[in-house]
Parts: sequence; structure tokens; C-alpha cells
Amino acid sequence: MRASRILILAVALLIAQLLTAQKVRPKIGVALSGGGAKGLAHIGILKAIDSAGIKVDYITGTSMGSIIGGLYAAGYSAAELEKIARKADWDEVLSNQSSLRAIVMEEKEEYSKYAVELPWVNNGFKLPSGVVEGEELWLKFSELFFPVYNIKDFSKFSIPFKCITTDIETGEAVVIDTGEIITAVRASMAIPSVFTAIEHNGKRLIDGGVARNFPVRDVREMGADFVIGSRVATGLLPKEKVNNALQILMQIAFFKEAATSKDDIAQCDIYVPMPLEDYTAGSFGRANELLEYGLEQGRKLYPRFKALADSLNSIYGDQYIEKNRLPKVDSIFISEIEVNGLKETTKDFFEHMMGFEVGRYYNSLKIGRMVRRVFGTRYYNRIVYALDPMPNGAVKIVFDVVENPATFAKLGLNYNNFTGISLIGNLTSRNLFLPHSRSMVTVNVGENFRTRAEHLQYLGRGKRVALILGTQYDKIDISTYNNFRVDGVYRTQLFKADTRFEFSANRKFTVGAGTRFEWVNYKPGIRTAFEIEGKNEYVTTYGYFAVNTLNKAVYPERGIKIEGEAGWIYNQSPKVLFFSNGIPVTDPDSTEISYNDYHRATLNAEVYTPLSRKMNFSVMFQGGINFGYNRSILNDFIVGGLTKTIRNQVLFGGLEENSINSSGVAALQVGLRYEMYNNFYLMGKANGLVNEFIDFEDQLQKPTFLSGYAVGFAYNFALGPLEISAMYSDQTKKIRSYINLGIPF
Repeated sequence: MRASRILILAVALLIAQLLTAQKVRPKIGVALSGGGAKGLAHIGILKAIDSAGIKVDYITGTSMGSIIGGLYAAGYSAAELEKIARKADWDEVLSNQSSLRAIVMEEKEEYSKYAVELPWVNNGFKLPSGVVEGEELWLKFSELFFPVYNIKDFSKFSIPFKCITTDIETGEAVVIDTGEIITAVRASMAIPSVFTAIEHNGKRLIDGGVARNFPVRDVREMGADFVIGSRVATGLLPKEKVNNALQILMQIAFFKEAATSKDDIAQCDIYVPMPLEDYTAGSFGRANELLEYGLEQGRKLYPRFKALADSLNSIYGDQYIEKNRLPKVDSIFISEIEVNGLKETTKDFFEHMMGFEVGRYYNSLKIGRMVRRVFGTRYYNRIVYALDPMPNGAVKIVFDVVENPATFAKLGLNYNNFTGISLIGNLTSRNLFLPHSRSMVTVNVGENFRTRAEHLQYLGRGKRVALILGTQYDKIDISTYNNFRVDGVYRTQLFKADTRFEFSANRKFTVGAGTRFEWVNYKPGIRTAFEIEGKNEYVTTYGYFAVNTLNKAVYPERGIKIEGEAGWIYNQSPKVLFFSNGIPVTDPDSTEISYNDYHRATLNAEVYTPLSRKMNFSVMFQGGINFGYNRSILNDFIVGGLTKTIRNQVLFGGLEENSINSSGVAALQVGLRYEMYNNFYLMGKANGLVNEFIDFEDQLQKPTFLSGYAVGFAYNFALGPLEISAMYSDQTKKIRSYINLGIPF
């Protein structure tokens, strides 16, 4: 340690001697490499630099280094960057999705449901240039860089800054030091095949790490006399670790970088290697670990940095270091708006759905909320904005919009104990028949066949009223149970047609009314001692409401979801026979089926709340009642299972689907979910249920209370959630397994 301090002092003195004649204090430069999530470790080095009292005169960065370096140059201290990194919801920021709360009510059920979504462009399905467009990433950058919205020359930041990108056409490095800082850093981190490429000044740019991952020469060219270089890249992987297609692609992409980094390392006066072999570029789930690693390295380097600062101060005198470099900008007055890129939608629609009005003051958070609001219509793939200062002190906001293609083909995979394995295909097209509409067809092909078609038409300028027309056909085999034991199989068919109007006051609440026709047919597939065979058809006129404030469609951390419906069922036309050991039962008292009309009400409510950063608590209530049902059949509530797969289903941990049929059900379930690792969960559920609790004197079953439990693991990945659970019911005294992969039809 003593020797290293002497060496640093000697180097500083040598530089000082060369510059003393000109009485010029040596300029300190910092270069930050790329490395994805590993780049968070740079913050620890910057924090040590701040603590030592070194004034940084120039800074360069590539990829994640450009984000950290750009924010530091703009005026954030290293301590502030640490707080930002620790609070960030990396799953949301780096996902290809917006928060579910920003999505319009009519779209929430379909949002983020499919593993693959391919746009139809120029008479063919097109693969994107990267998996992640990153709307939330754009908005986060816009929020963080808002205080320097009026600085378009990066040399005018509190610390002059440059970032490195790569021209996808030539493979050459492109240095960006002017323009929109948000576009610059987003281009610098566009990892090939992961993030989409960025158009900038007529070039298509990708991650700067492909051409120059460690931009030491660039900070030298800016005028740095003494360079501190922090490098988190591991270089090329050994052949035994290159074992999948993505790793091969990344290895090839960084061949050139590996060759140039040797020269850049040699140009560093203080070189800080942080290879971090146990982490990858995508290890954002271990962000705190990476921050701690960087902080520890910074603590080790602090004596060297302090020696450098002290030696320079002893020669040139103490140097003033501004503590609060970030400009204070609370809000801006926006007097003009410009929207570029609109083709299928209008500027009026864009502004109205966003709720934007000129002649008002806005801050970055409010603008971000408005952008998420219009992005939530799902008409847009990317919305970014720039703020241009006007001569009168006001600001012009310029939106650059990339619309979603009108048509998408979507694919998903689902496996469930109950429905078996299925490939789910969906074709969604917007404005196919009329403007401001969405039409879609979904097909489930596998052990069971299901298909659904729907047309949604927005009405009025406010787009808060929608007409929804839908139809569905299911052909599913359903196991039947006697005393909780499988005793047969029914081959069921369902057809329904539905028309409804709904009004959505906001992104959280909707109310509506409609009428649907349903036809249900049951036929025994395996003969049992007691059977029902036949069909029923009926019409339901109903009103409904829904509330959804969940932050995610899958494994939400917070929010509520409530769905309620009350209806009048009429025009029944049942044709049903009962069989006992294959012989028709003719006793009128036991086979008479009611043709009476009856009322029906359902209520499902879910509440999620975080107990800690890793622990989540949930409560779910499910209730349904057929009033005056009187032996009407084929519209019972079906109890069992952990995943919604069929109509009228009431989830119950401990029983398989269709273990009990009931005309009246009330169930309460509580759950705990703990995130052991990133997207890997341990889950536990306990539930109780009461069935046949109203008008039971006319029912085939008497009121009963059931209790059950489920414990399992879950992993949320590209194909959707994978859940493996063990279930137990106090009434059956048996442990059952349950598996579900993906989001069901």
C-alpha cells in the first residue's frame, strides 16, 4: 500500500513538473466501460473519487458506463446515483412492457399474455432488431436527465461528457457529444439482439461496446492529462463457457472490443479492473450485490485517490469542488407541442388520450404519467420526447412516435393438469374495420380445442365508451368426482355470443351492461353410476363493474383487482336426461328440471400488498350465487384448481378442478409469496370455502365447509410463469400435485 502511494505521488509530481512551467493544473479524466448490470459497480469508484476530493474534469462512458457517466456529468453525485440504483425497479425499467396501471381497462386482460409477438409489416411478419424496445427505460432517462433538458452540448454539463456507440453499418465507433443526451445513452447501451437499435443523425446505432467498450482514448482526446479507468468487462469467454446461441452471438460481437481494450488499458494512469466473473450483463436482480462490490473496491482505492488529490493540492493549492452540480429545475412552461411519426392515428387522438394541454407548467413526473397514459392504449411501440428551449423562456415539447403495426401474431404455450398442453395463437388487428377499434381471434390447439373472437370499438371523442362484440366455442373434457374421487369424464361443449357496452372512467375502473347467449352440452365420455346427458341454452342480461390497480399482470406486488356481475337468466331451453347405471331415471321428483328464470351474482376480489422488498401478502375472495336456481343445471360453479382455466371456476388450493359443483359458493384465500432469487418464488396459500349456503333445501347438496392449502415454487421466465405446487385438503386427507406453465386461454 505504501509503495502504491509513493508511485501515485511520483506520477503526479512528474505530471506537475511538466505542467508547472505553464501553471496549468493537470486535468483528470474518468473512463467507464460497458458491462450491463456489472456497470453498477462503477458507482463505488465514483463515490471513492468524490470522497477523496478529486475534481473530475472529463468523463466518457460506453453502454452502462455511459449511463453512469452521463448522470454523473449532468450533476448527480455518486451518493445520489447509489440511491437511484438501489430504488430502481429493474424488472420494470428493463422490460418490454409498461406498468399494468397505465394500460386501458379494455386491454389489461390481454396485456403481456403471450411469449412471442410478431408484427405484420410489408406483407410479412418481422423480427425486431432487438427483444426490448424499453419504453420505461426511455421515460426513466427522461426523468433523470430532466434538469439538463436545455443543454444540447454535452461539453456544457458540469463535467464535459462523451459516450460511445457503434454504427451498425460500418462497425465503427461513433462518439456522441451533442444532441439529446437521452438518445445518446440509450444508443450506447443497445446491446445487439437484446435492445432495439436507435436511429440517430441518419445512422443506426447499437451498443458502443461492440466497437470500443473502454473509452480511455476518448477521454484523453478531450484533454485529460491523468486518466482513471474503471473496467467491469470480462473480455471474451473461454470456449467451455460459450454454450448457447446468445453467448456465441455476444462472443462474435465483442471480438473487436477485446483487441482494442488492451491499448486502452495501457493508457490508464490508474486502472481499476473489476471482472466480476460470477455476474452477467443481465444480473440486475443482483444489483445490490454489484453496488456493494463496487463500494468495496472504492474503499480499497480511496488511499490512492486521496494521495493523488493531496499531491495536486500541495502543488497547485486547494481546488474548489462544487457540491451541488445538478441544476434545479422544478417545472417548465410548455407553449408548443409537435408530434412526429403519426400515420394510423391522429394528433388529436394522441393529445387527447395523453391529456396534454399547452400553456401549462409540467415536471418530468407529470409528463411521464401522460406518456404512459397514451402508451397504454397499445397503439404505440415507442414514445420519446425532447424539450427545446424557446427564446421567450418557454419550452417546445417534441414527441417522436413509433406506432405499433396494425396487426400482430402472438403465440403462447400452456400446460395445466386440467386442460393438458396447448399452443395458443392470437391474431390482433387494430382499425381493421373502423378507426379506433381492435379485432382479434384466439385459438387454443391441444388436448382441448377452444377459440374466441372479439371486436372492440371505441365510441366518441373521449374513447371512454366501447362496444364489445364477442363469441367463443370450447370443447373440453372435464373429469367428474364422487366424494372427491374421479369417477368419470364428461365431454363438454360451450358456445356463447356476447354484446356489451362499457364505460371506463379511467385506467382503474369500468362499468358496463350487456346480453349474452350461451349453449352448453354435456355428454359422458366414461360411464359412471350416475350421469347427466344433454344440453341447455339460455340468455343472460347483466350489468358489471371492474377495478384493476395491479402493477403487473403476473405476480403483482401491489394493487387490487375486483370484478363483479349481476344478471337475469331467462329463456332457458334444457334438454337433459339422468342415468343411473346407464338406465334413464324416470322419477319426476328426481329428474324434473326447472325452466324458471333466475338471478345470478358473482364477485371476485384480489388484494396484493408488499410486506418487504421480497415478501408479498395477498387476499382473494370469490363468491357466486344462483338465486332460485331450483335444480336448473349446467350453470353451476366449479370448485378446484389454482389457475383460472374454465368458466364459472372458483379456485381452491387442495382440490382439483370440478371436484365440487355448487349453485352457491363463497371462498376466501390468503397467500404469501417470497422472491428467493430474481423471478424465482416460494409460495404458500391457505383457503376456506362454504358451498350451497342459500336455498339449500331445494339443492342436491347440503351446505359444507372445506379447507385446503397449497405450497410450491414458481419461476417467471420467457414462456410465462411455471408453477409446481403440492395441495392438501382437510376433507380429502390427500396430497395432490399441481403444475401450470404459461398463461392459459
